[in-house]
Amino acid sequence: MAIVSVSQADWSLHRKGFIDQKRHDDKIKDAIKQNLSEIVSREDIILSDGKTVVKVPIRSLEQYKFRFDHNKGDGVGQGQGGTKVGDVIGRAPGEGQGKGQGQAGDQAGSDFYEAEVNVEELAALIFEDLGLPNLEEKKSQQLEAESVQFKDIRRAGILANLDKRRTIMENIKRNAMKGEARFGDVRSEDLRFKTWDKEVRQESNAVVIAMMDVSGSMGEFEKYIARSFYFWMVRFLRTKYTNVEIVFISHHTEAKVVTEEEFFTRGESGGTRVSSAYQLAYDVIRNRYPVTDWNIYPFHFSDGDNMFSDNRQCVELVKTLLASCNLFGYGQIKQGWYPAGTLMSVYSQEIDHDKFVAVTIEDKEDVYPALRKFFAVRDPVRS
Repeated sequence: MAIVSVSQADWSLHRKGFIDQKRHDDKIKDAIKQNLSEIVSREDIILSDGKTVVKVPIRSLEQYKFRFDHNKGDGVGQGQGGTKVGDVIGRAPGEGQGKGQGQAGDQAGSDFYEAEVNVEELAALIFEDLGLPNLEEKKSQQLEAESVQFKDIRRAGILANLDKRRTIMENIKRNAMKGEARFGDVRSEDLRFKTWDKEVRQESNAVVIAMMDVSGSMGEFEKYIARSFYFWMVRFLRTKYTNVEIVFISHHTEAKVVTEEEFFTRGESGGTRVSSAYQLAYDVIRNRYPVTDWNIYPFHFSDGDNMFSDNRQCVELVKTLLASCNLFGYGQIKQGWYPAGTLMSVYSQEIDHDKFVAVTIEDKEDVYPALRKFFAVRDPVRS
């Protein structure tokens, strides 16, 4: 029987590096969370393959480390005492107060540290509290959702996962069986380790219909915003759900189902008839995704410009889709003034439904709030 010796020495110093590293990582995560709106809209991420490492500038978070003293020891010495907080005790060579117009000033600058973050890690922070809203139980369940869950306590494992509380309890219990209920004489059979497993749960089927306006009125900014939102939406769905289906529809005056690559890369032009996309979405749902078996989520992004004679048809089709959908999301991208004839103004007057969620996007940093508004987890709305 193996015997584990127990020492009362303070081992916290040996874990100092690990503790500092964890605190540093936590600070990076907090800093990223505070700047998600800016990070989500970055073009280098949207245009990447989704597997790159992103450098995120974060204020004053560089890890402590030993550095070679280029000042040849001039920065080290012993003071004479008598100083107080805020006193300047010395300056490194090259520092000082600027003199004359156009020269460097004497105000302290801000230090920034470029933290390298994998896009997968970034996605986990963005999506951690998001989900498909109004998800209902259906007859057929094929959608798998993954999560990491604390599952068990085991006798073997790595030291980092040692469950100290359970280990102490097991030791006291073993000693109590010998008539001496105390903590001491720790042995290998007392050790207990936490284990974490991926939990895959079956949820009801879900299909997302992604519709995007690619008409001539959609400028570079509008198309970039629409693709940015759908880039993160697709990553969100494929990160949190294993078998969710996505249908991509592009439209101008006519609508068509396209591949994912075509959806994100092809450019179009011409006029705009939004009802063509809604009608195609309705036909796809009716032919392939019966409401008895599927949770259905149509999303549409546009600049709001549409044939005036088509607006009434759009309103009627949205109401028809709402009767069978879990949520209908509409995003209008427009910088500057919104004329009265845009789809947003029409929908705000004509559609009043709990499952209809609309957002306006005027800036790149509005993409992340739009994701949060559309994919905030809600209780099912009963029609």
